[in-house]
Amino acid sequence: MAEEYEVKMQKAVEATEREFAKIRTSVATPAILNNVMVDYYGTPTPIPQVAKVSIPEPRMLLVTPWEKPMVEAINKAILVANIGVTPMMESNCIRVAIPILTSERREELVKLARKHAEEGKVAIRNIRRDANDAIKKNKEIAEDEAKKSQEQIQKVTDAYIAKIDEILKVKEADLLAV
Repeated sequence: MAEEYEVKMQKAVEATEREFAKIRTSVATPAILNNVMVDYYGTPTPIPQVAKVSIPEPRMLLVTPWEKPMVEAINKAILVANIGVTPMMESNCIRVAIPILTSERREELVKLARKHAEEGKVAIRNIRRDANDAIKKNKEIAEDEAKKSQEQIQKVTDAYIAKIDEILKVKEADLLAV
């Protein structure tokens, strides 16, 4: 039974990592454009599904659409997304320069990362609560066996919360690096 809750906790950690990937640092990462939607023949579609996003330089993204007419639509979508970058359109691609973050902006992003980390921890604690409730409701388990199961779930919970703390520490260091 603990395995199913552990899988859920792992998914909570992965969701937190995805949220961290969306937080922009001064280093170019294609994940910045993952949630930017472009109008692809009437359907809102994420940029990585209509273009190749590469990193030719540490602070530059190169967006090359699979179809040449999409260049203008992608350029417009990046501008409208308001993610703090300015695209530069070329004939068949778009260059996106990643500006250096100000110290104030870095602090804002660290706060945002901490908020996402706390949300991940809350999700893990909720999973722990659900697991403990399931153990308490199961009348077939002996009292000492239930106690062992709850202790095991607590150990797993602590391990996953430590993972979130660890990835938060890495993200903070990344954000605060000049």
